[in-house]
Amino acid sequence: VQLVESGGGLVQAGGSLRLSCRASGTTFVQPDLRWYHQAPGKEREWVAIRSSNGAIEYKDSVKDRFTMSVDITWNTAYLQMNNLKPDDTGIYYCQLHASSRDYWGQGTQVTVSS
Repeated sequence: VQLVESGGGLVQAGGSLRLSCRASGTTFVQPDLRWYHQAPGKEREWVAIRSSNGAIEYKDSVKDRFTMSVDITWNTAYLQMNNLKPDDTGIYYCQLHASSRDYWGQGTQVTVSS
């Protein structure tokens, strides 16, 4: 299983980005997926969790700004990020839990300027 993130970049505060996480070597049925954020010099923290039953939970700091979705046809997960803030700067990773294992992508850099 391989995960490839894309969509990061440099954006001004208040702007938007949509991150993608495409999976190969597996088929999305009811994926157990997470998006993580690693700010510079800090530990990786989850920001959105999609359980296998389809329920999605968001970290408080991104609620009402970030939206996670999944396109099963394309084996791709998305993270729509609106009203971005400088604190959102960092590397974003997707994680897939499948067959009792966790798979990670390489991450995509998001930089939000003030």
